[in-house]
Amino acid sequence: MPTPVAVKLDEDVHSRMKVLAEARDRSPHWMMREAIAQYVEREEKREAFRQDGIRAWNAYQETGLHVTHAEADAWLAQLAAGDDQEPPACHV
Repeated sequence: MPTPVAVKLDEDVHSRMKVLAEARDRSPHWMMREAIAQYVEREEKREAFRQDGIRAWNAYQETGLHVTHAEADAWLAQLAAGDDQEPPACHV
């Protein structure tokens, strides 16, 4: 069930939203809902990526397991050349 919220927009942004909504044959309300939904989805993905990085860093701190830049670069070059290879093994 939708929850009503109030958003205060600058007059310029509000005017631009109205013009864009008219051009797209949508209501300003629809445009704002769509914009917020897209923003939330994008930021959720960004936060998930950030959390993955934190988990990877913590795992490295705990285990010391890693691959070198040269190993990763060589593997990526093989993939780019169309040679589907398993990633290099991690080591301490």
